[in-house]
Amino acid sequence: MTTKFDVRFTSSGFQLAGHLYNPTEVDGRLPAIVVGHPMTGVKEQTAALYAQRLADQGFITLAFDAAYQGESEGEPRGLEDPFQRAEDFRNAVTYLSARDDVDPERIGVLGICASGGYVPFAAQTDHRMKAVATVSGADATCFFRVPDPEAFAKLVDQAGAARTAEAKGEEVPMVPVLPDSVDASTPKAVAEFFDYYKTPRAQHPRSIGKFALRSV
Repeated sequence: MTTKFDVRFTSSGFQLAGHLYNPTEVDGRLPAIVVGHPMTGVKEQTAALYAQRLADQGFITLAFDAAYQGESEGEPRGLEDPFQRAEDFRNAVTYLSARDDVDPERIGVLGICASGGYVPFAAQTDHRMKAVATVSGADATCFFRVPDPEAFAKLVDQAGAARTAEAKGEEVPMVPVLPDSVDASTPKAVAEFFDYYKTPRAQHPRSIGKFALRSV
């Protein structure tokens, strides 16, 4: 049997929200796993599924909302900041390491989709992460890459303008990652994402499905 708790921990001044899954039928210090969600996702979706299943296998697991996402702090909402995200994983490990029911020498990190790109980066400079695994690991920058250097330069200009607009209190420009609807012409991969994130299967009000333009 597994019990789920709401927890909070800090990361570079932000308070992050997490769910801790604890196997209640196992005593002593247990191995633990941090579970990171996909880009624009939240802890209640894919991360929750993996955290629950791993907890059923005897691990203490922590699924959390990254800074700027879900219930965690950070403005603008939907910002993808790889340096902050790496810190979020390191601070999640710190939170687990300080718990009396966790074995600090047996902490692993699992990154799903975009988190699968952030986790290996974070682990290079944090040897407390004894194991690293990814599920459909992806480099989040693939969303921003364009083959034309001039087109990329324009994106960078737009990102700078977005920062200025944000400083003036104007609305933060956002970029959707999924269409509002799908049909027979929709690429299969996009249709599969839509089926998960924009239907009752996994739809969640805090999973906004957009990122802040200045993420580029």
